[in-house]
Amino acid sequence: MDTLIDLYLWIKALHVISVIAWMAGLLYLPRLFVYHASASPGSEQSETFKVMERRLLRAIMNPAMVAAYVFGILLLISSPNVDWAAGWLWVKLAMITVLTVLHHLFGLWRKTFERDENKRPPRFYKLMNEAPTAVMVVLVLMAVVKPI
Repeated sequence: MDTLIDLYLWIKALHVISVIAWMAGLLYLPRLFVYHASASPGSEQSETFKVMERRLLRAIMNPAMVAAYVFGILLLISSPNVDWAAGWLWVKLAMITVLTVLHHLFGLWRKTFERDENKRPPRFYKLMNEAPTAVMVVLVLMAVVKPI
């Protein structure tokens, strides 16, 4: 346990880096879907979007999400001042759950595009592109301001 405490700032930095990378993907993937939904299935443009979406999810988003979880859990374990009764912590954990659900929804939608079976209009993905931002705002406020 002392080693974790000694490494607390490094763990915190790695957690922040992981969250930034994860959020970048959560903000960019639905934006790709907006453009992909306008492309004709089977077109060169559609095939390019498939590659971009798959690489973003597998090479950046999935590893970043796992790293954010690992370093976040290590922060909880190594922090001497975790107040499990604090409301902000539970709201933050709920928002992390929402981000995780969005991540998996985006993964399912990517597979729909992969199979050329998307039925949703670009406007749907434009709206879904806002969801991670709204969740991120609440998450950051809970982590930094701790209003409850």
